[in-house]
Amino acid sequence: MRISWTYAFIDRPREAFGAACAFWTAVTDTRLSELRGEHDEFVTLLPDGADACAKIQAVGPLSGGAHIDFCVDDVPEFAAAAVRLGASVVADLGSLVVLRSPAGQLFCADPWRGQSSRPGVVRGSRLDQVCVDIAPSAFDAEVAFWSTLLVGWESLPGSLPEFHVVKPPPGLPVRLLLQRLDEERPASAHLDLACADVTATRARHEELGAAAVSAFPGWTVMRDPAGGMYCLTSRNPVTGGLDG
Repeated sequence: MRISWTYAFIDRPREAFGAACAFWTAVTDTRLSELRGEHDEFVTLLPDGADACAKIQAVGPLSGGAHIDFCVDDVPEFAAAAVRLGASVVADLGSLVVLRSPAGQLFCADPWRGQSSRPGVVRGSRLDQVCVDIAPSAFDAEVAFWSTLLVGWESLPGSLPEFHVVKPPPGLPVRLLLQRLDEERPASAHLDLACADVTATRARHEELGAAAVSAFPGWTVMRDPAGGMYCLTSRNPVTGGLDG
């Protein structure tokens, strides 16, 4: 099953939806689409001269984080393949199927509508990765699930033992990073940006209202004005990989 496009979904509480929209349009140099959904809960971040690859969703007050959407030619076939590998269906809306991975991470399958032009690098950074944080007991099974489901993607160990990368073919805008936690808790996800200069990007994001939470060699954990956590990582924003 060929995956033709990917979206990073920024999930933020309804009361912080406006703050999330303002911040992430500035970060990605995009404009907002019209609101969609029964409760106006969806909006797309529209770049100039390229196809969108990020959306924001208003969620419940205790929810948040991120998830990834996979755009495919045959949504039922992709969903069935995911279920055979251990996923469960949360909602089958016909043209869109919401699923939950074996470790509990939500993701969606929806139709490919011809998207092919990836947005460029913005001020030295690019929103290009969804990182799924997984309990130790579920990590190996989750790696096996994603590595098998995402046909044509490259599955390989990350830069540290607790990371595993599932890298899409060239041209797809969002990749997947699996991170093994030190504690047993439900799976969750956050966004990562690849940054040519983490320090400079951090300063820019702080000007826009974000706050630094903690710093590690290779990445800095941030909190956006809507209260969501994300990371600035020292990866090449063009290739998504580590230089050197």
